Amino acid sequence: MLLDVNPTRMELTRLRKRLTLARRGHKLLKDKRDELMRQWLGIIEEVRELRFSIEKEFQSIVERFMLARASAGSHQTEQELLMSSKNVSVSVRKRNIMSVYVPEYTMEISGDIIPYGYVNTSGEMDIALKSFEKFLGNLLRLAEREKMLQLLAMEIEETRRRVNALEYKLIPDIVETIKFITMKLDENERSNMVRLMRVKEIIRNR
Repeated sequence: MLLDVNPTRMELTRLRKRLTLARRGHKLLKDKRDELMRQWLGIIEEVRELRFSIEKEFQSIVERFMLARASAGSHQTEQELLMSSKNVSVSVRKRNIMSVYVPEYTMEISGDIIPYGYVNTSGEMDIALKSFEKFLGNLLRLAEREKMLQLLAMEIEETRRRVNALEYKLIPDIVETIKFITMKLDENERSNMVRLMRVKEIIRNR
């Protein structure tokens, strides 16, 4: 589609500069999209492995809690869990990946996850709580990576739309308009040349 511009030499020069800029921007955006895709695919593999590991680990923790409950009884197990004095807080800072600010979670831990004595408690409960403590770190890492995937996917989609808009809309429109203006200017130049030749012929015949 032709752009709404006047077919003048000044406009032609401006459009040629705009075309150069659009092609440069198109290349940069394509490079950005490709790099984002590379990062995204690498994180997908990490998330897949991490999720599989966490699901397996969580299943093992649940089984140990069930064994501890079967060994000590429901009431005793609940009392042991209520006594925990461990506090977990999460701080968030942001990291820049190709103009995408992704979160980085840091877990801050205080207290002990096993506040009770070891005499009257089940060994399965001790193992389950220690495993759960380690599990929290892996779970936080998974949340961080999945949020990163989501943000990168949104940026990839936005960059893809910009690349397509330049490649299939703006650049072809500018090229078509440049051709039209060039043809129009050439036509005007030929008309002027014909007029000049006629004027010369008239003057010569006088």
